Amino acid sequence: IEMWITVNICLYLSFKCISAASIHRSGTCQLQGRFKLNGMYQDGDVILGGLFEVHFFTVFPELSFRTEPEPPYCEKFDMESFQQAQTMVFAIDEINKNPNLLPNVTLGYHLYDNCVMLGMAFRAAISLVSGTEERFSNLNCTGPPPVIGIVGDPGSTPSIAISSVLGLFRVPIVSHYATCSCLSDRKKYPSFFRTIPSDAFQVRAMVQILRHFGWTWVGLLYSDDDYGIYASVSFKQEIQLFGGCVAFSEILPHDNNHKDIRRIIGVIQASTARVVVVFSTSSYLMALMDEVVLQNLTGRQWIASEAWATSPVFHTSRFLPFLGGTLGIAIRRGEIQGLQEFLLRLCPSNDPRNNMLKIFWENMFRCSYKTGGMAIDGEQVKKVCTGQEDLIITNTPYTDVSGLRAAYNVYKAVYALAHALHDLMQCEEGSGPFSGNRCADITNLKPWQLVHYLQKVNFTIGFGDHVSFDKNGDALAIYDVLNWQPNSDGSIRVYTVGVVNEGAGNGKVLSLNEDALYWNFQFKKPPASVCSESCPPGTRQAMRKGLPVCCFDCLPCRDGEISNTTDEFWSNPYKDQCVPKEVEFLSYEDPLGISLTTASLLGTCICTLIMVIFAHHRNTPIVRANNSELSFLLLLSLKLCFLCVLLFIGRPQLWTCQLRHALFGISFVLCMSSILVKTMVVIAVFKSSRPEGKGAMKWFGVAQQRCTVLVLTALQVVICAVWLSTASPTPQKNNQYTRSKIVYECAIGSVAGFSMLLGYIGLLASVSFLLAFLARNLPDNFNEAKFITFSMLIFCAVWISFVPAYVSSPGKYAVAVEIFAILASSFGLLVAIFAPKCYIILLHPERNTKKAIMGRETQNK
Repeated sequence: IEMWITVNICLYLSFKCISAASIHRSGTCQLQGRFKLNGMYQDGDVILGGLFEVHFFTVFPELSFRTEPEPPYCEKFDMESFQQAQTMVFAIDEINKNPNLLPNVTLGYHLYDNCVMLGMAFRAAISLVSGTEERFSNLNCTGPPPVIGIVGDPGSTPSIAISSVLGLFRVPIVSHYATCSCLSDRKKYPSFFRTIPSDAFQVRAMVQILRHFGWTWVGLLYSDDDYGIYASVSFKQEIQLFGGCVAFSEILPHDNNHKDIRRIIGVIQASTARVVVVFSTSSYLMALMDEVVLQNLTGRQWIASEAWATSPVFHTSRFLPFLGGTLGIAIRRGEIQGLQEFLLRLCPSNDPRNNMLKIFWENMFRCSYKTGGMAIDGEQVKKVCTGQEDLIITNTPYTDVSGLRAAYNVYKAVYALAHALHDLMQCEEGSGPFSGNRCADITNLKPWQLVHYLQKVNFTIGFGDHVSFDKNGDALAIYDVLNWQPNSDGSIRVYTVGVVNEGAGNGKVLSLNEDALYWNFQFKKPPASVCSESCPPGTRQAMRKGLPVCCFDCLPCRDGEISNTTDEFWSNPYKDQCVPKEVEFLSYEDPLGISLTTASLLGTCICTLIMVIFAHHRNTPIVRANNSELSFLLLLSLKLCFLCVLLFIGRPQLWTCQLRHALFGISFVLCMSSILVKTMVVIAVFKSSRPEGKGAMKWFGVAQQRCTVLVLTALQVVICAVWLSTASPTPQKNNQYTRSKIVYECAIGSVAGFSMLLGYIGLLASVSFLLAFLARNLPDNFNEAKFITFSMLIFCAVWISFVPAYVSSPGKYAVAVEIFAILASSFGLLVAIFAPKCYIILLHPERNTKKAIMGRETQNK
């Protein structure tokens, strides 16, 4: 929510300053304002935009609202990110010199610094798509757009915000570092691509490492942004699947609050987990690592996500005692021929559109272009820059091209856009991909036309890596495994010690050179990080109440029992051999499972048959009475009730555990609300037939009936959403029911959430029963209330008896009891409400007339 509030504010500010400027009598548009941004610019026939994190922080001046606010400014220059920006410049220069790629077209660029802040990133993106011309006289809007595509943003949160807006206009965006799995949603982000794999792949890669070393008890830290939050959710799901547990889970504060940082350090120190997994960017992590040094926190094995695994800010000798031995996941390293020479030829520029070059020069050589000197990263410098300083003598991350990862992705992103544009220009008129077999016109290019070609790019880069995008705009999933080792000067040096390749043909996803690993522990061996050691021979596992499945005690075997392995076994029927414990759950092959599945499908078929009968006789009085729309809605909800049973059968998985109770709750509330409204309609019709209540139906028409059903169902949807987002059901292994079996079941997560779900259904059922009971003595022509009363009596009886039966049933039989309650109550409602109507429709059509229905009371008298 906070992010979207920020986006809305940014949108307002953006269009306030760079909005559709005023149209003068001369027929020209004039730019009304310009954001103060750090950038680099070069003109060309076609312009590519770029967004990079050249500074770590954004400082916003104090707002007094008495004068025009000062623009925000950026601090703490990042040499590595500036190298990435220059890599884009190099790639464009290389393409312009290539006669085989985009001949007769000169690419230009316009790059901005986002300062690791959503507001600044959004300002930069709006500036890119609005153009840089002060005046614009071509009001017919012909010619190419200001930028035909954007490389960036490297952050997930800015990419989400920018893609949400620019995606409306199908502006192609190719990010080199945004990894949030949410960006793979093509419906939300139709023009977003990336040359870095999604976090969904990264999480699986990290879990592979944990599995390899047997680390089942780990701590989790993640940044308070979309990147960290989505990755943490995915990580918790993946580690659970291989039997691991999360000892603690903490969010890194975005404001670097010192109190929160110290609390997190305390949690890490108090935990028995020796392995800490961190999903975060460097900017979120720096304050925590500074505190790690101050608190002298050693003895932890850090696992780094790709966002900080190669960050040079942590590679100083100060961090070696604490971060040495860190294992990290990093995007594929590449080599770019000629890049280093290009970087060393860089010179500052006096063009204000290239002010980023001057900022770089001042930070590189600790000098200032201002004669009075200036402060750089809090340090006052008085040396004046001449522009003749020599980059060759420098040794910084800017000039280091030995481990090009993010920069290599930038290189691939630029080439992807270039190849897409090249393919677009190679189109032959009459055989194009657009309507009427037309081709795109480079002089009047539409962004969505380039997106079409970008989706299909398929080429090999000079280093030998293949570049293409899948249907979601994602790149191929290959990672390097890194190890932080001591360097000769006491700093940290990063070594590649393995590869994680999900597309490996031999099926071996993780390849690791363990002999090359450095461990920052006393015995130079990997640490053990388990909540409980495997039970030795002669003992058995006993779960610790209230703790994850990784935590257990080892109790001595009873007399007459043995345990001679570290795994849990049980005796065979003949008591002469140990066999693995049976894993029990209600399966489709089980006779009980087959019976319940058959009943579920039978109920679904009966609902479908009744819907067909009602649809065929929809104009008859018996169907039209009491709002036929509610009858169809009730049949649909009953059909969903029968089908939700299928989610309760089979081996529990995370998605089935989450979906089974949510679908069950929503389906039954839809059913109960339809019955409640039908009962209210019966009462309203009766009242309107009497002289004193003629206006009753006016207040309860068809629109009000629909609205009531919708509102009542929406409340259950909210309950389910809150439950699933706070403490959702998860699959778990339970051996407390019987020692000879392991029961695989769904833990409900939150008793309060499950109770509210059932309680709300019970409330609606009680109100429906009460109203129907009070209306049971209405005249015969209003006798549907009697059927509803009988159906609700069956429903309430079933669910009242369900509670004690469910509590006392062990293992899979508890699931069977719940399924039986769903089926019994659904069949009860189906038969009690619809059987009398079908009886008349099919067997006594002569009674299916308005006269027969309305005149039955008179005939009886």
